[in-house]
Amino acid sequence: MNILAIESSCDETAAAVVRDGREIVSSVVATQIEEHRLYGGVVPEIASRRHCESIYAVVDEAIAKAEMTLGDIDAIGVTYAPGLVGALLVGVNFAKGLAFAANKPLIPVHHIRGHIAANYLAHKDLEPPYMCLVASGGNSLIVKVNGYTDFEIIGQTVDDAAGEAFDKSARAMGFPYPGGAFIEKAAKTGDAAKYKLPKPHTANPFDFSFSGLKTAVINLIHNTEQRGETLDINSLAACFQKTVSEILTDKFVGAARENDCKKIALAGGVAANGGLRAALQTAADKNGMTLFIPPISLCGDNAAMIGSQAFYEYQSGKTAKTDLNAYATMRLDKVIW
Repeated sequence: MNILAIESSCDETAAAVVRDGREIVSSVVATQIEEHRLYGGVVPEIASRRHCESIYAVVDEAIAKAEMTLGDIDAIGVTYAPGLVGALLVGVNFAKGLAFAANKPLIPVHHIRGHIAANYLAHKDLEPPYMCLVASGGNSLIVKVNGYTDFEIIGQTVDDAAGEAFDKSARAMGFPYPGGAFIEKAAKTGDAAKYKLPKPHTANPFDFSFSGLKTAVINLIHNTEQRGETLDINSLAACFQKTVSEILTDKFVGAARENDCKKIALAGGVAANGGLRAALQTAADKNGMTLFIPPISLCGDNAAMIGSQAFYEYQSGKTAKTDLNAYATMRLDKVIW
């Protein structure tokens, strides 16, 4: 089954053709990072406009690179939640129009379910059940994947997500947007033991809280400046990355042990961070767990992951009509369409 997938939840306009949920036939991503970097973060109105400008060409290129025509496509999948609602609406409305005109089934896909499904494209042998850590700019979740469309949230952030903490802390350190890659690069030459950063506690031991950690970084920078001292930015980056990686790893592996899961997976934009990938691999080896991680190319927003999850949503009987709407927020385990 060939699925044309469309993703426009934030600042990437993406389209892909995916076969049977496991094979990427083509994948195209038009990024807006350089433009949003001027403002230190994503500007929703600009993102929506750029999606409008790019989506036709991106979809056309994805079909062409697959060496197909629209007639070869069996269904159209699209991200409809969560994300920037204006950006989502561009992709949703384009997909609805295309599906209607071509008389193809329309498959709505939850963005975070798509991130989890990125692992199916990289690991042909991965099947539920397993435990997945989703770490991205807007979400930090521990999810028990009972089936391809059956998800149970074990833990989630109570305030800032890990990716948001990375970006805001990076900005305070003087790094450009998006900050994760710059922190990782600086951390390689820093002393990860030089500064002591807090690990916030939560009522649910498997929930996350990164707001206090972000504030601690900002306060450390300000206090050092006020005392006229020199701040070792590379070491602060190393300490921050190490602290975030330890928080995510300890809670995630603890949840996997609690639920007797020996298969664990990582997903989301923060999954590209080398420090987190290494920490999780070490913890997995120590606890006799098998860790699945997607390649860096599938960690950020892309349409291939949406096409993968769309295949399984379609198999479960989930399709939408032309009244499909976009939603800025939606729980992973209680989707509506």
